[in-house]
Amino acid sequence: MDTIWVVLIAVAALIIGVALGFFLARKYMMNYMKKNPPINEQMLRTLMMQMGQKPSQKKINQMMRAMNNQSGK
Repeated sequence: MDTIWVVLIAVAALIIGVALGFFLARKYMMNYMKKNPPINEQMLRTLMMQMGQKPSQKKINQMMRAMNNQSGK
C-alpha cells in the first residue's frame, strides 16, 4: 500500500514539474521576444537608410537570406 502512494506522489510531482517548467519557459520566451524582436524587412530597410544606402529589394532579400542562413547553423 505504501508503494502505491510513493508512485502516485512521484507521478504527480513529475506532472506538476513539467507543467510548471512549460509555463515558466513560455513566459521567459515571451518576455525575450518582446525585448528582442526578430529583425524583419522593414527594420533592415530603415537600417540601410540610416547608413546612407539606398535599400533595394534585392539587397534586402540578400541580407534576409544571409541572416536566415547564419541563424540556421
